[in-house]
Amino acid sequence: MSTDPAVSGKDAAQALRKLGFREDRVEGSHHIFVKDELPHVVVVPVHGARTLPSGTLRSIIRAAGLSKKQFFAALP
Repeated sequence: MSTDPAVSGKDAAQALRKLGFREDRVEGSHHIFVKDELPHVVVVPVHGARTLPSGTLRSIIRAAGLSKKQFFAALP
């Protein structure tokens, strides 16, 4: 059982912006973020206020090269 807070795609996108990522493009409901220090993109599915599945959230945090603590501190 996870003790992490429920996070929507919209909130995850805002946190990444706060952490220095920029939104490169939007493809459907997937927002693509880039950061100069990273060789790859970070994809965040934004489906309104629906919360992200825990595995998807872990994948976003890992792809961004962040710790859970850094990511959750940046949430709105």
